[in-house]
Amino acid sequence: MNITVAGEPVALLSQRALFVPSLRTVLVADMHWGKAAAFRAAHIPIPSGTTANDLARLSDVLRGTQAQHLIVLGDLLHARAGRHTAVLLSIAAWRAEHAHIRIQLVRGNHDTHAGDPPEELDISCVNAPFVLGPFACAHYPEPSTLGYALAGHLHPHVSLSGRGRQSMRLPCFVFGERVGVLPAFSSFTGGGMYVQTPSDRIFAIADDQVIAV
Repeated sequence: MNITVAGEPVALLSQRALFVPSLRTVLVADMHWGKAAAFRAAHIPIPSGTTANDLARLSDVLRGTQAQHLIVLGDLLHARAGRHTAVLLSIAAWRAEHAHIRIQLVRGNHDTHAGDPPEELDISCVNAPFVLGPFACAHYPEPSTLGYALAGHLHPHVSLSGRGRQSMRLPCFVFGERVGVLPAFSSFTGGGMYVQTPSDRIFAIADDQVIAV
């Protein structure tokens, strides 16, 4: 879905990413690479493959948009325990396929504990806010004096109900007056920490569609 945020045309993608065409930039939040591996390290039986699936989805986004710049709005790696050799090798192979993409991480709370990604991944790490056109990129969704804030952290979802008492919770994009919150890109992440306000514009992700709610 194409909308305008802070005067800038952007595309909301069903793969849980935001694309800024004029800047050839994709923004995602809350990747949480290695989360399943961290759970398994704690002896919690979680199936493998979540990071690989998310990397494949991110590749689809980058190829589909022909982006030249990727910004991660915090929480790239989930935890130090998730820095498993197999996980890092998978990420390194993915990075090699997209070596031409400039990648920046705006550090979040999980990055503080997990540490910056290995240098060989060629990911630039900065503290918030990082200014991109009219946007102030951050992890925590707080207003900024430097621009319209784009953030993550809250993993927003919206609940929809039908006439037959059926209901579902869907990840969503939220845009308030001064702050926008992206859905968690990770497919292995809970949600629902965002508290809606009357002025919010909400766009739910349903399969391969983005729907204004």
